[in-house]
Amino acid sequence: MNLFRSRVSSSIVSTMAEELGSSANASTATSSSRAKTRSFWPSILRWIPTSTDHVIAAEKRLLSVVKTPYVVEQVNIGSGPPGSKTRWFRSKSDEPRFINTVTFQSKEDSPTLVMVHGYGASQGFFFRNFDALASRFKIIAIDQLGWGGSSRPDFTCKSTEETEAWFIDSFEEWRKAKNLSNFILLGHSFGGYVAAKYALKHPEHVQQLILVGSAGFSSESDSKSEWLTRFRATWKGAVLNHLWESNFTPQKVIRGLGPLGPDMVRRYTTARFGSYSTGEVLAGEECKLLTDYVYHTLAAKASGELCLKYIFSFGAFARKPLLQSAPEWKVPTTFIYGFQDWMNYEGAQQARQLMKVPCEIIRVPKAGHFVFIDNPTGFHSAVFYACRMYISPNLETEHLPEGLTLA
Repeated sequence: MNLFRSRVSSSIVSTMAEELGSSANASTATSSSRAKTRSFWPSILRWIPTSTDHVIAAEKRLLSVVKTPYVVEQVNIGSGPPGSKTRWFRSKSDEPRFINTVTFQSKEDSPTLVMVHGYGASQGFFFRNFDALASRFKIIAIDQLGWGGSSRPDFTCKSTEETEAWFIDSFEEWRKAKNLSNFILLGHSFGGYVAAKYALKHPEHVQQLILVGSAGFSSESDSKSEWLTRFRATWKGAVLNHLWESNFTPQKVIRGLGPLGPDMVRRYTTARFGSYSTGEVLAGEECKLLTDYVYHTLAAKASGELCLKYIFSFGAFARKPLLQSAPEWKVPTTFIYGFQDWMNYEGAQQARQLMKVPCEIIRVPKAGHFVFIDNPTGFHSAVFYACRMYISPNLETEHLPEGLTLA
């Protein structure tokens, strides 16, 4: 099958940032065509030097390191839930929404693996994994609604329930548009939380869950949150808690820095995936491409990022912990954590005790929270092992790859 690389998107200019994903006509069967409105001002004269065109170009540059052919499409999820008189999330706009979707060439009859990114990230964060995983799976990576190259509607949610629906329901409409069923669902960090919540609501479509450094298993009621109570009593804790409850996100800092934002992002990515890396250091060109991509996706219009305070309380404790839903789990699950992951795997161990479905916890050495960037080889081995019954039915009892451990 000949796949091609394409990307057509739209942008709407605003004073401080530009809307991603406002659209005109689209088709889910092929790469959709979307109207473009180019900014009148050149980048050098803008306070926030980004635009839809910049995001598109940054994504294309980052994915240029991937050797596997791929198709990019904007999948139309409509302007509102089917049969509903209300628009998506009480939005004032009746424009259809789109989910940025990248599908990689694969062997015929390969199992489908859908990959969902974490908070503040986008599908391009998996750039080091696409080639290896595409050798065994049909890989489909998405930008969640409100992030990356997907539509960025105004965030109108006012509760945890509405916020969860924002991500779960938009993902379900995307699934329908793509006519998918019986797929393996992988989510990282906040994307793991969304994937788990989706599987709880729509277990009939998910063959297996792979939760990578998943957020959402602990709550403030945990005994280990005592430190948070003490910290909140300090003036620093009180200020940070106020900012959190005011929905002050890290992305707002990047936007507020204006033309200095790109340098701040560069300093972070160079340190996190370079000098302070817990595993395989990013090469110079890789780091440059990822930095460019991260900046433009963070600096674009605020949308999905505003979910933060509704899903988590200060300290990243879930307001509706997944641990409470563990007895209702219906999908076999594999947890993957880096040895140095700041997300504690003990939450997964507690959940496993309550689950009534098969569950494994795999730990990958020389890796932190971004295990798939820090140690891509170990991460790939963990995914292959987790899905051994789908990719190697005759090797279902295959031994755990060297270096990995089961918790």
